[in-house]
Amino acid sequence: MTDTPIVSLSFFRFARPTARLWALAMMGFARLALPKVPGIGFWKLCGSGTGEGFTPLPNTAVYAILASWPDEMTARTQTEDARIYARYRRRASENWTIFLETTSARGQWSGKTPFHATAETSKGPLAALTRATIKPAIALKFWRRVPDISRMIGADRNVAFKIGIGEVPLLHQITFSIWPDASAMAGFARENGPHAAAIRAVRDGNWFSEELYARFAILGETGSWGGKSPLDTLDLHL
Repeated sequence: MTDTPIVSLSFFRFARPTARLWALAMMGFARLALPKVPGIGFWKLCGSGTGEGFTPLPNTAVYAILASWPDEMTARTQTEDARIYARYRRRASENWTIFLETTSARGQWSGKTPFHATAETSKGPLAALTRATIKPAIALKFWRRVPDISRMIGADRNVAFKIGIGEVPLLHQITFSIWPDASAMAGFARENGPHAAAIRAVRDGNWFSEELYARFAILGETGSWGGKSPLDTLDLHL
């Protein structure tokens, strides 16, 4: 099962040093448990960068699990009841899971097409995910541009939530963000600044060996992040 419309993205924050060591070890050990979760399709274990994740320096406190599912009920049930998710929650000081329905997707991830878009597109709040494999020879150039982009997105009041995560430090980069609508997201992407300049450099220099871009409608959430819901600023009717 690889082409599925529902995606869950679970974030876990670990406060204690022992919990952080456990989470780091689970980047390896959880690979044995996740494929056994009933209904799970495509999945990835991710670490994060410092700050809001948009740096090459690892943040040992924050980890994420992305997974795809055949339907929303399965996604909610398994992220709540599956043993591997429960183990993460027990050791985490905070956790937050957002449930998403794919509205558009293009590109590949680890040689697969993991998300299947539904026929309908979202007219309201949406989430965006970009994932790229950075060519090793280009990695230094790429990360030199990231701090300026991070400051730009951090200053944009339209962004309800943003984080950078990845499977492999330096070479795999995932950005996840939540916006009030498509026009706000498009305005940021097209604004003449560090982000637009980086996009031009990526295209002109062929920096990535693999890319994926996806948008999602927001179905709901569980838990909290930073002591609150990241969706509080959005006009959602869930």
